[in-house]
Amino acid sequence: MKNKRSIAVLFIALTFMVACDSEIDGKPAAVVAEAEATAEEESQLEEEEDTAVRQELEINTEESSIGWVGAKVTGDHVGGFEEWTGTAVTRNGDLEELRFTVDTTSIFSDNDNLTDHLMSDDFFDVEEYPKAKFESSRIAELEGEDSTHLVTGDFTIRGITQTVSFPASVEVHDDDVQASTEFTIDRFDFGIEYKGKPDDLIRDNVLLKIDLVTG
Repeated sequence: MKNKRSIAVLFIALTFMVACDSEIDGKPAAVVAEAEATAEEESQLEEEEDTAVRQELEINTEESSIGWVGAKVTGDHVGGFEEWTGTAVTRNGDLEELRFTVDTTSIFSDNDNLTDHLMSDDFFDVEEYPKAKFESSRIAELEGEDSTHLVTGDFTIRGITQTVSFPASVEVHDDDVQASTEFTIDRFDFGIEYKGKPDDLIRDNVLLKIDLVTG
């Protein structure tokens, strides 16, 4: 009898360990930090401005996506946003700026009850904060990395703005821009706390999965 009980306990423990695996694991985390252009960078931008060829391109939201993965002790939930707009700006064939604004009331998930809950004050509070947005301040090339660029900018969620940096893969071909990234943010940095249940049952980090295409 004792052996059977031990086997049952071991089985439950192994099941729990498997359930804890998440798509979030191993993904790069956004770095929250202040980002200011140096005097040398500002001077260089001014010198290049006179000869720059700039294009402002609208992001094709039908071919693009902004998704997320959240995790609790029993497993992952996935979702995204159905309504949003965005713009990419190129200069001399390089991505210079990236901006997008999300309608938080358009959030969806793999569970209808969860979607309703995410809209509440426990999470996004979409009635009070119907918009979230990102505006880049600097996009720099990366060498010797899996991603091609480091994107830095202001992320505003639930009325809280944080300056974040994250890696992205970027390609620019004539009038077309393709950019993709996966990185995690700490929900507490943006005031997203679930008071109705101990927060240690829900992971602090949320994975953002963003794929953008212009044209």
